[in-house]
Amino acid sequence: MQSAEKISITMTPEMLRVIRESVDAGEYASTSEVIRDAMRLWQRQREEHAETIKSIKARIRRSLDDPRPDLTGEEVDAHMKDFIARANKEFKDASS
Repeated sequence: MQSAEKISITMTPEMLRVIRESVDAGEYASTSEVIRDAMRLWQRQREEHAETIKSIKARIRRSLDDPRPDLTGEEVDAHMKDFIARANKEFKDASS
């Protein structure tokens, strides 16, 4: 295990109660283990969020760089009506 540094944190009584209940139930060996597990989850969520943002930015960049001409509002409406009609047909076909 890497060297560790002891810190002090402030929690609401409810948060501390939940942590202690998890330790008492044997889910974790100590309150420190609960906090370390929470930190690992938080880090994983941050990494996933960063990847999502990176993916969204790439999609936006591809869209902005797309050489095709922009659609008019009427063209968008027509595409959406066609898409909805096809989706409704597929739904009806699947329900039959």
